[in-house]
Amino acid sequence: MLIGLIRHGLTDWNAVGKIQGHSDIPLNEEGRRQARLLAERLKEEPYHWDGLITSSLSRAKETGEIIASALHLPLLEPDDRLRERAYGQVEGMTQAEREEKWGVDWHLLDLGQESDADLQLRGLAFMEAIWTENRDKNLLVVSHGGFLANLYKALYQEKFTERIGNLSLSVLQREDMDWAPLLYNCTKHLQEKSDCNSKS
Repeated sequence: MLIGLIRHGLTDWNAVGKIQGHSDIPLNEEGRRQARLLAERLKEEPYHWDGLITSSLSRAKETGEIIASALHLPLLEPDDRLRERAYGQVEGMTQAEREEKWGVDWHLLDLGQESDADLQLRGLAFMEAIWTENRDKNLLVVSHGGFLANLYKALYQEKFTERIGNLSLSVLQREDMDWAPLLYNCTKHLQEKSDCNSKS
């Protein structure tokens, strides 16, 4: 089984550095363009995909709808386990605003944000469920940067630490009890020069 993990396209809040969390911010036109570019790339690659599932937040859902339509893939029901980390009081704030209000160590305070441990647990629960329920399918999954970063940390510890880019693609293959990374955080469809990390 293959899982293609995708971060949603750009939003206006992404563009200005505001934390989104569970705030339901839509894609902007650049985000929609990014989704179309990834869809064009996926048409040309040898992987076969059987369906697509997204977070229940609109920026992920619209990204998935654009890709699924272009590839003629069925859309599965959105899954709340794929939602971004809840950030509590800091949602809608830029880094400068967060630091002005709470200091540079704001992330260490209890401001209503979901913990790394809880985020990783729901990420692993999703991966196990998707494997159990869809062993004969290869699925694309559209989620969020914070969620994906913590999922990779849960799966691979500190092996992968770079920031997860908008519309990046990672491909994982189930091998025995583990998920082997074939491709990590690749955005070559968005740029002329690529530094994608192929893991095969």
